[in-house]
Amino acid sequence: MIGAVDIGGTKIAVGSVDENGRVLCRVEAATEAERGYAFGLRKICQMMREVLDRTGGVIRGIGIGSTGMLDPIRGEWTDVDFLPGWEHKNPVQALSREFDVSAAMENDGDAGALAEAYWGAGKGKRQVVYVTVGTGIGGGVILDGKLYRGVAGSHPEIGHHVMEASGPECTCGFRGCWEALAAGSAMEKWYEENRPIKEADGKPLSAREICELARKGNEFAMRTVEREGRYLGLGLGNLIGMFVPEAIVLGGGMMQSADLYLGTIREVVRSGCRFVPAEKTEIVLAALGEDANLIGAAMAWQHRYGGDVSVEGLGSK
Repeated sequence: MIGAVDIGGTKIAVGSVDENGRVLCRVEAATEAERGYAFGLRKICQMMREVLDRTGGVIRGIGIGSTGMLDPIRGEWTDVDFLPGWEHKNPVQALSREFDVSAAMENDGDAGALAEAYWGAGKGKRQVVYVTVGTGIGGGVILDGKLYRGVAGSHPEIGHHVMEASGPECTCGFRGCWEALAAGSAMEKWYEENRPIKEADGKPLSAREICELARKGNEFAMRTVEREGRYLGLGLGNLIGMFVPEAIVLGGGMMQSADLYLGTIREVVRSGCRFVPAEKTEIVLAALGEDANLIGAAMAWQHRYGGDVSVEGLGSK
């Protein structure tokens, strides 16, 4: 059994995951980041003890998945504006000491990629790109069954490749990157800035609400959804051209309306990617649901310390 910790700006989840990739127990609490790292660490330790009391098991190690910029080799955050005062803190060392087991931390996009590649929609495949589309766009890359890392163990920001150099500004410093054009927040902004006066009621709409309008036949909402699918398709086409994976797994809140985008996405991919066998890349939806982050956190530890893992899953060792 592996202890798993998922740290977000608003919520922390702690659980235990068995050798078959199943979440045995989970507890959740508000992050309360403003109360500082020491408070947050105490909360995580208390939650882990609660999980262990409930399951009555012994953990082999602890995996941590966290949003934000971090150093997975050192096990500390580098720049996390949503966790003020948590910069350069090291939960890996702290939890390892507290529970007398090894621990590992990964960006939640990389953790999600590991989870879906080994236990989810990418199971059985050696080349998998995981893309999560929500407020932003992130993900991770699995090559030959292993998590791809950049220099110094860095996490590749797949949401920030540039698609339109004169496009909208992005927080990354560029203009027109994929996230700035196709994330949920980008969709909402484009709708708000471009909708006809007759469509305006003074209330900004969420991506979910725009999709609901599109389902009801609202012409401008349908146009917005079509645009979203086109930009998602262009970004995925770029990833196929770069990595030619066996599968691209799509997750994140925006994929709750995936049926509205997938047709356009596949059409865009078919229209390009002519120099690689794009037809061999499956574009599929993530399969692990709300358990994905905890399973991914556990896989962060398994990938680092649990020994060789086949792409068919931990249970096949």
